[in-house]
This record gives sequence, structure tokens and C-alpha cells, in this order.
Amino acid sequence: MSNEQTDKPDGIEGLNTGQEEMESFVSLLGDAVASSQKMMEEFLASQPDDIRQSLDPMNVTPAFLEMSKRLIEKPDVLFKNQVAFWQDYMQLISNESLKLTGETADPVIQPQRGDKRFKSENWNKHSAFDFLKQFYLLTNRHVMNTVGSVSGLDSKDTHKIEFFTKQLMDAISPSNFVFTNPDVLNETIETQGQNLLKGMQHFAEDIERGQGIPLVKMTDLEAFKVGENLATTPGKVVYRNRLFELIQYTPTTEEVYATPLVIFPPWINKYYILDLSAEKSFVRWAVEKGYSVFMVSWVNPDESHAETSLDDMLKDGFLEAITVVREITGAPSVHTIGYCVAGTMLSAVLAYLTEKGWADTVKSATFFTAQVDFETAGDLTVFVDEEQLSLIDKMMEEKGYLDKKAMALTFNMLRANDLIWSYVVNNYLLGKEPMAFDLLYWNCDSTNLPRRLHRQYLRHMYQNNELVQPGALVLDGVPIDLRTVETPSYVQAGRQDHIAPPDSVYKITRHFKGPIRFVLAGSGHIAGVVNPPSAKKYQHWTNDKTGASFEEFVESAKETPGSWWPDWHRWLSRRSGKKIPALDPEKGPYPALTDAPGDYVRVRHED
Repeated sequence: MSNEQTDKPDGIEGLNTGQEEMESFVSLLGDAVASSQKMMEEFLASQPDDIRQSLDPMNVTPAFLEMSKRLIEKPDVLFKNQVAFWQDYMQLISNESLKLTGETADPVIQPQRGDKRFKSENWNKHSAFDFLKQFYLLTNRHVMNTVGSVSGLDSKDTHKIEFFTKQLMDAISPSNFVFTNPDVLNETIETQGQNLLKGMQHFAEDIERGQGIPLVKMTDLEAFKVGENLATTPGKVVYRNRLFELIQYTPTTEEVYATPLVIFPPWINKYYILDLSAEKSFVRWAVEKGYSVFMVSWVNPDESHAETSLDDMLKDGFLEAITVVREITGAPSVHTIGYCVAGTMLSAVLAYLTEKGWADTVKSATFFTAQVDFETAGDLTVFVDEEQLSLIDKMMEEKGYLDKKAMALTFNMLRANDLIWSYVVNNYLLGKEPMAFDLLYWNCDSTNLPRRLHRQYLRHMYQNNELVQPGALVLDGVPIDLRTVETPSYVQAGRQDHIAPPDSVYKITRHFKGPIRFVLAGSGHIAGVVNPPSAKKYQHWTNDKTGASFEEFVESAKETPGSWWPDWHRWLSRRSGKKIPALDPEKGPYPALTDAPGDYVRVRHED
């Protein structure tokens, strides 16, 4: 071997001999990435639209290609992250070596708080699985840090990359596979593989139930029945049109507040999230507090609702319900509640009423986890670029609505470990039946979405953020301007909300003209709302001063243990007028059509 050959270091060490070698390496790597990127772009561009969308339905390829390009332009970022990962990995190896000699060593990394994937003691008790767990967590942290450190990307691309990278990392967790999950291995040995056979049966049943797509079973679907152990607050359906049934609940007090309460639940779910079991029911609690409560129960759309629009929801939905309640009660105005998308729509309704000179028909508005400003609207924004909206349009063309399974999958992806992978492990790998849980039954009892309404909502709100641009959104010929709304408002947000992030919800305070009380509740989009005082769970934060930003609100907010419902009751009761004799739903101007919970809520569209 010549001196030249022996003097020249091999492999990675050779890259450290000088700046010239490093630059050559980076240049070579950059050329390779650029070439592969160009090939991928040309391949995708050459495909027809339908083929291209089937290859990349989420339209993530362009964002990831741009990220690769940025990484090569600044290799020092990637290099630093690689060094940090290598140091952590070597520490992990060192710790494992110490354990082999009988010594103890602190973990290099621990699961984040709330991560239930590795809660079993078997992950810590067995050295091999502890190593595997920590190696995965280190890799996950390294990958997420790397994609998060790429500069120069469009903010929407950055969000999309981080979201779908997390989806991938969640999917490849060792907890999701038979031979890398100690609990599954133990179950397989103890049952001689019967758990896997049962899991295959569960998978086949989910495929059949989802009509070719595995619709993972989250709870015992036979344990609950609407009208029997869910949605049981007594009442009557006193009005019905093609969009909703109106339920008037039977009072439990001799007198009620003069101003009635009308609740608008989200049309993407069924209303009984607010009337689950008796002890969890917001509706039952509000009735017991002396309110005359009315609930809008939206229709579960079919092809006949394909052309239902935002204008229809305004006139035949919100305004019609308010009018009917005023006629039934004789009250000049009503209190309103809007939950999630219905809260977004309610804000537009208030602006519409103001422009028409009818603002005094709504005495107050309460918003549950509702956004009006979609500038930073959370993880759902990764699904609303032009390419994905076009795909959604095509999905809705044939039936005239978006099938409930597509929307359910989207929302489940926002919390994939809790709402997808935990059930894959429990149902398919461990072969167990899911437990009976009313909230998860409601989550599975989702609804279809009318084609035109869904398309308009995504484009006007999420994509173009028109609701906070004065005059950009027009409903029934009326330009919407939230700055004119003087209606007193109570705004609730969930601290861990993935669907309507609290800082996004808080932006309503920048747009309304009237007084606002903002309350931050513990937990998320559902549990943060459905938290009865008797449960004594979570906490909430209040602040009599509305700060310029959400951070300012939190900084000086007062924390109170337990539910925020009593705070809302104190706020609303002061605006509800004197007490009057309670109204019997069967003796009003509109004859009762059927008992609560009505007919619309029972429609499941399984076929």
C-alpha cells in the first residue's frame, strides 16, 4: 500500500481533513438531492391530476422536497442535530453497559407527560425494551427537532411538515408492533396466540363496518343507545324543518329566567355531547339552574342536502330557531350558545343581525371552543390547501356530501396516539374489546357534511380567513363585519385544545365591539367543555382584564379548581331578567311532535 493511500483517512473521518473535502462532500450531496428532487417534481408534474392526488392525497411532497433543499443549503444545522443525537445515543449505550454490570443509570430520555404508550412497567423492567423505548424517543426527538429547525420555509409548509412527520413517527412507535411491545408479546405467549386471532377478527369486523376502510372500534357500540342512557334529559321536539329539530326541555323548577337559552351544537357532530349521561349533561344542569333551554338538533345530511349553503344555515337554521323560540316563550330576546363551528357561524349571525337592525333579538352569546380568526387555527389547517380542497370536492361530488368516516379520520389524526394507535394495540394486537365509554360512543356517532356547506366553510374560514375581513364574507346579501357586534359575550377555550387552539380562540377579543368575558378551561375540545362541577376535575382560569394577547391573559389570570360552569351561570343569570312561571313544552303555540331526543339524532346512515 502506498504512502498516499495510508496517509489518507477513510470514511467520515476523512471529511475532517480540511475545508475542501467538506465542501466537496456537501456539493456532492447537494447535487444528489437536487437531482432526485427534480426527478420527483417532473414525475409528479407528468401525472394526470387524479393520479397525482392518489399518489400524494395530502399534498405533502412539495413541502418535504423544499425542506430537503433547505437542509442541504445549510448543512451545519443537520450536522449539529446529528451530533446531538449521536451523543445521546452513545450515552444510552453507556447506560446499558452499566446495567449489564449490575449498576443503575438514569434514563437518557423519558416519555412526555400524558404519553400513555409506555406506561406499562414492562417497558422499564426489561432492559431490551427499555433500550428500545429510549432509542425510539431519542429518534423521535431528533427527527422533530431537525424538521423544526429548518429555516426559510413558508409557515404553512413548516406546519404541514411537522404535522405529517409526527404522524409518521407516531405510526412507527415500537408500541404498535407485536415483537417490540412487551405487553403484546406476553399476551401472545400466555394465550398461545389467541389474542392475535381475536385481533384479526376485530380487524375484519372493522373493515366490514367501514365498507373497505378499517373503522377502528373505540368503545362498546352495544352499551349505549340514544334516548335510553344517552340524551335522556326530558323534553319535546316542538319544531322541525329540513335542517334541524328544535327540542324544548321540560323545566324542573317552578320558575325559570325570563330570557330563554338556545344552544347551537356543531353540525359536524350530534348535539348530545351536551346531554350525555345524566351526571355529565350540561343541558340537564342548565335546566336545573332555572333556564328555559332549547336545543337545535341538526339533520344528518344525505344527498338531498348537497346544495345546503351558509345562507341556508343562517336563514333556515340559526335565524329560524331564534324566531321560533321567541314565539314560543314570548321573550323579546334570547341567550345563545354556539359550540365549535356553530360558534363561528353564530359570530357571523350576530354581525348579520346588527346590520339588519335586529341585534336586540340576541341578549347574549356564549362561545364554546369557537374560532372567528383562522390565522393560526391549529393542526386542521394542514388539510386545507388548494390541492386538498380540490380532492375533498371530488370526494363529495358523487354523493353530495362528505362521508362521516372521512371527517372522523381527520379529527382522529389530530390525536393519533390516543384515538388511533391505542385502539390498534388494544383491539388488534392484544385482541381485547374496548371499554364502554359514552364520550367515545358519541365520537363514533358522527355525521355527514353537505357538499356546498362544507366547501364554503373551509374556503371562507380556514383558507381565506374572510370572517375577520370586514365585508369579505357576505351572507344573504349582507356584508359581515364583526367589529359592529356589541352583544355581551362569554368565550370559553380549552387549554389543550388541538382543534381550536386557545390562543386562536382568544383572538375574538380583537374583533368584537361589545364586552367579553374570556375563560380558559383545563383539558381540550370536549373534556374542557363537558366538565360538570360534580366531577371536581381540571380547573379554569379567569381574568377581569382582557389583555392584548392570550399570553397577557394567562400571565395574570386567576386559577380556580374545578368546572367553569358556575362562573358561566353567574355571568348569564345577571343578564337573564326576572323569574317567570316555567313553560310546559306541550302547551306552547307549537304542538309537540315527538319526545326528546327526537328523530334526526337517531339517523346514522350506516349504508
